[in-house]
Amino acid sequence: MNLLSMQKFAGVAGESFDLMMGASAMPLTLVQVSPLATRPAPGQVRQPFSLLFQSASQIVLPQKIYSLRNASLGSMGMFLVPIGRAPQGVTYQAVFN
Repeated sequence: MNLLSMQKFAGVAGESFDLMMGASAMPLTLVQVSPLATRPAPGQVRQPFSLLFQSASQIVLPQKIYSLRNASLGSMGMFLVPIGRAPQGVTYQAVFN
């Protein structure tokens, strides 16, 4: 299994991701890649990190696993949680432990 890492996402910060919704897609922009301050756990295989995505849509999607696609990283499933709404759209967060 190839684990996603903070370094992989840092390399695509600012890029667009397509959130797949059936036959259509909603674009998200990866706006922030941040390490999480935690104590190392036994057997921990990666540094925990957080991703913030910005949507241009005012529609708030429910938290759940979505299929995302990026030109550089390919397709992946990711649990997204809406964490804020602003005039420019909705912000979603994904946390990797």
